[in-house]
Amino acid sequence: MTTPTVPPPGLLDPPGLLEAYDAGGYYCEMVDGAARDPRIAEVLRRLRHVAPDDLRRRAEIAEAELYNLGITFTVYSDRDAIDRILPFDLVPRILTAPEWDHIERGVKQRVAGLNAFLWDIYHDRAILKDKVIPESLVLGNANYRPEMVGLDVPHRTYVHVCGIDLVRDEKGDFFVLEDNARTPSGVSYVVENRHMMARMFPDLFDGIAVRNVGDYGMRLHTALSEIAPSGDAEPRVVLLSPGIYNSAYFEHIFLAREMGVPLVEGRDLIVEDGRVWMRTTAGLAPVHAIYRRLNDDFLDPDVFNPDSKLGVRGLIDVWRNGRVAIANAVGTGVADDKAVYAYMPRIIRYYLSEEPILHNVQTNICAEPEGLAYTLDHLQELVVKPVGESGGYGIIIGPRATAEECAEFRLKLIADPGNFISQPVVKLSVSPTLMGSKLAPRHVDLRPFAVTGKSTWVLPGGLTRVALREGSLVVNSSQGGGSKDTWVLE
Repeated sequence: MTTPTVPPPGLLDPPGLLEAYDAGGYYCEMVDGAARDPRIAEVLRRLRHVAPDDLRRRAEIAEAELYNLGITFTVYSDRDAIDRILPFDLVPRILTAPEWDHIERGVKQRVAGLNAFLWDIYHDRAILKDKVIPESLVLGNANYRPEMVGLDVPHRTYVHVCGIDLVRDEKGDFFVLEDNARTPSGVSYVVENRHMMARMFPDLFDGIAVRNVGDYGMRLHTALSEIAPSGDAEPRVVLLSPGIYNSAYFEHIFLAREMGVPLVEGRDLIVEDGRVWMRTTAGLAPVHAIYRRLNDDFLDPDVFNPDSKLGVRGLIDVWRNGRVAIANAVGTGVADDKAVYAYMPRIIRYYLSEEPILHNVQTNICAEPEGLAYTLDHLQELVVKPVGESGGYGIIIGPRATAEECAEFRLKLIADPGNFISQPVVKLSVSPTLMGSKLAPRHVDLRPFAVTGKSTWVLPGGLTRVALREGSLVVNSSQGGGSKDTWVLE
């Protein structure tokens, strides 16, 4: 076997990372963004001068660090791989200050609408009486919790942590794709991605002011302290996790550390004398606020699933009596249902007397005869989603489905139309992403995170998820997606 001849260093210049880069008619976060702000153009210029081998080497080091730091998630459907690294791409997604101002205002408005809606449906139900939204869609929703009726929560805040999924179309306009008002995950990657970028690619930051994301833990702790029962000068906050086998367990550890609070499981807490207590080596210590990362059904076996071993028996009674705070509140799932999502523009107008700042993607509700008829007639043109699923499960992308897949899905729609909504295929924006030795366009979305106590604060940037498979529109980590650092320019 002959050994290939390797030219001396410098004899041949390596091909540029962006050689032959073509966004394919989609809005490109980097190339089109460069026309909006000279700092993005400068980052693009710097990327053009990075040797592909150098970026590949940095990416490999970053991947090893992620693994060593335990920054992983779990895919329950894969019996052979419990823990996976969320693939991280070193090319950032950059937002200008005016773009972020628009997003931030829109997210705050959205959260205000969600909280007003939740207070109303668990109290006066005025929006149902006025027939702004069908009563059956709310009261018949699997996530509607009768146990919440009449319960007053501090500051009328039900959704303390909210993740709003945004997409950008070919014109560069942002649209809301989904609301996550239960236990949204992914914020740990926002902060860790920034740490990783600062270590692996400091030269890209040089001279470019990017807004900080490192104070999320402090902001979350402050909001949780604001909803704690009055009279406690230094409320004790805990993070309640289902345990090590939860897909987001790394994030639970991360957030507890960032807030400086104990990470507990249900077995670590006990209800006695009308209060919640945490078991410690020094005895029982009172708990005033709980950031729970497990679903409603498992919180309290006395109220919900009697077989649950993950929650705390008697917890809901203590909460109802105002002796402990729980975030997010029970029953928020009805607000992030994909069918209710279609009514969010009307919800915002009803409660806030404002026009939506961030618009929905056009949505057809299959529970309604006209929505079902349109979906069936245009199935091969639409994305159809189950209303209660997350993580990209159970969807069909019509233009990319086979005739057999469409025929099979058609039967599901006809059998249970109330379980589905449909939307047009949005031409998601793309961002340069390292694929081998080149940067190639890959579709991205954005999940800003809002934290609400007395008021709402939005983490500047959020989680950019990227579909790593060529042509794929599915960015979810469970479906093979990765993430990027999201910069908001000062």
